[in-house]
Amino acid sequence: MTATDLSEDPYLFLEEVESEESLQFARDSNDACLGALGDPTKSDTGTYDRVLTTLESDDRIPHVSQYGRTEDGDDILFNFWKDKKNPKGLWRRTTMSSYSTDSPAWKTVLDLDALAEKDGISWVYKGSRALPRARDPMSENGRQVTRALLSLSRGGADATYLKEFDLLSESFVSEEEGGFCLPEAKTRASYKSRDVLLVGSDFGPDSLTDSGYPRTVREWVRGTKIEDAPLVFEGEKTDVSVSAYIDDQRAHHGSIYEVRARALTFYTSKHYARVVDYEHLLAPNDPKRLAKEAPPEFTEVDIQDDADIDFFGKMIFISLRSDWTPIEGSGITYKSGAMIYTDAATFLLKGRDACKYTVLFEPEEKTAFETYTTTKNYLILSIIENVKAKLLFYKLSNDGSELEYVGGDAESQIRASSTGGLNSEDSDLFWFQTSGYTQPSTLYMANATKVESGESMPDFEEVYVEKEMKSLPAMYDATGLKVVQRFAVSEDGTEVPYFLVMKEDTVLDENTPTLLYGYGGFEISLGPKYIATAGISWLERGGAYVEANIRGGGEFGPSWHQAALKANRNKSYEDFIAVAEHLISTKLCKATTLAVRGGSNGGLLMGMMYTMRPDLFGAIHCAVPLLDMKRYHTLLAGASWMAEYGNPDTDDWENFLYKYSPYHNIDPSVEKYPPMLVTTSTRDDRVHPAHARKMVKKLWDMGKGKDWPVYYYENIEGGHGGAADAKQSAFMTALAYDFMW
Repeated sequence: MTATDLSEDPYLFLEEVESEESLQFARDSNDACLGALGDPTKSDTGTYDRVLTTLESDDRIPHVSQYGRTEDGDDILFNFWKDKKNPKGLWRRTTMSSYSTDSPAWKTVLDLDALAEKDGISWVYKGSRALPRARDPMSENGRQVTRALLSLSRGGADATYLKEFDLLSESFVSEEEGGFCLPEAKTRASYKSRDVLLVGSDFGPDSLTDSGYPRTVREWVRGTKIEDAPLVFEGEKTDVSVSAYIDDQRAHHGSIYEVRARALTFYTSKHYARVVDYEHLLAPNDPKRLAKEAPPEFTEVDIQDDADIDFFGKMIFISLRSDWTPIEGSGITYKSGAMIYTDAATFLLKGRDACKYTVLFEPEEKTAFETYTTTKNYLILSIIENVKAKLLFYKLSNDGSELEYVGGDAESQIRASSTGGLNSEDSDLFWFQTSGYTQPSTLYMANATKVESGESMPDFEEVYVEKEMKSLPAMYDATGLKVVQRFAVSEDGTEVPYFLVMKEDTVLDENTPTLLYGYGGFEISLGPKYIATAGISWLERGGAYVEANIRGGGEFGPSWHQAALKANRNKSYEDFIAVAEHLISTKLCKATTLAVRGGSNGGLLMGMMYTMRPDLFGAIHCAVPLLDMKRYHTLLAGASWMAEYGNPDTDDWENFLYKYSPYHNIDPSVEKYPPMLVTTSTRDDRVHPAHARKMVKKLWDMGKGKDWPVYYYENIEGGHGGAADAKQSAFMTALAYDFMW
């Protein structure tokens, strides 16, 4: 099939998300799916019950955020928790002294189930954003958080309602009381000060980009109408989005930075910044602001569009996605994937030529920057080395203008490790969590001040870990399992790593049920982490579980991602096929015992596996997928992904995009396609459910009389995650795993 042979799409009617015809298609499809595969809640496999028990288990680690301290100095900790009794969840609080015990005493602050019943809306909690204590005169000199912005979604959609919450009275602040409240939209809001918000939302015509995200930012003063809030920043309709925020670095000897940004594409932005005083953050009519001279004008941050910025202390961090020579003629070029820093004030006021740069991280062939955490006086750098985790520690020095290396891991490890500051404004304590494919998560309290040796050593965590706080018990039986890293060779000769979890005594006779998972996009890395659902649903049954680190991901930094962009998207698919073929060639499995699974961009990957190599797989689970690459940019947030895939309204379609559009590459001459389960959610407002609907309907129509078994289930709630609560999640998980097995 060539691009010019394509006929007009007869399934456009399924793009009407909530039309009666579309919803009836979903209901009929769901009935047919369960009629063919069975209701997972009634299956004798027990998968649904086991997964649900795990998702609702009281043994899960309750992760917390510090929201200040009590009058006697005990840390106040907030957590959002779902369980069997509270499927929509509780926002609750405790203290550090209580949290440190085996049975913390929790006090409910907001009951989402009760709120949903009261409002008659299936609320899904989408997070909170606290009013920073340092910018809140009611915080008792920074002791406690008094207000927060809550984001609540109908049924799990990305679009949310914004509601301000008072943590002292433990109640919503009504509009009549001057509370900040906004209707459903893809809103981005943050406190500038107690009575001022920086907010982007759907304010009517021309307020959103083509991608459906905010195009403008308003400065909204408490007690005024949002319609009267002045416009302070705007981008273009073709931008992905715009944003504005405050980065307050006074606790680290730095300044207050006001930042604005236009996301031109998914990977390029223009940043604007200025240094301001606290008084500049107040309402325009506040006497303290009126008494202050006007702030300086914003400076466009003079970096490449594909670089990102952040601030710490007196430094501006610049992370690079391509090589950069900040001072022309200097002969010094910093590599793609590097993180460098320099003095922020000098950079903003005098320009990049006036600066001295320091390399915090420079990638090698198999290493990549992942993220970092800050405490009051330290920076903890997380890197991945051949897809294995490693932590490095740096101390803030020279009055907040430099970083000094003080120690780190000698060797990278096959595990996931994450860090998070307890309260980076006044403490060097941090949370440290580890897990692996077969090792349940353990959460520790750690202290960065103990890292002063300047050495790298084995078991380095023993230096800084103070106490094990919480640990997840084994949620599945991992006895006799081993984890190995192997490599396949892709079509162009590139080595592609993958992780394999299997029984130590696995017989290589091609008969091991093997599940291969992949993603390969948006610079997102896959790596070792505890996945109880895969353990329960697959490994305990005697299967092998595999994750492929294919190009398009971020496992080896920006170059690994960029190698599979747009016209080179085939590299992702060739990598995944190479891993599948390697599993077969090593006699772990054969095509009929190899199942594959992926969601979102991974759903596109699954669609391509279905159309490219129908002979290679025994079952495919294609979740919340992109599949119609001719129209993806017109559906919901699709326009924001053109930097990843290309623009089908240009020559990109004829040149390469149509090759990577599963919807347009179904081959009517194929007599047998592998069984495929396609799942999505009506409430997914990121990847349009029409991708899944149209693909399935087209397959059913074209496949009449052929061996093309396709099953479709559309959850009426759930958002892009596919499920709105634990029961829905357990249902969708069991349906998929029982099908693939």
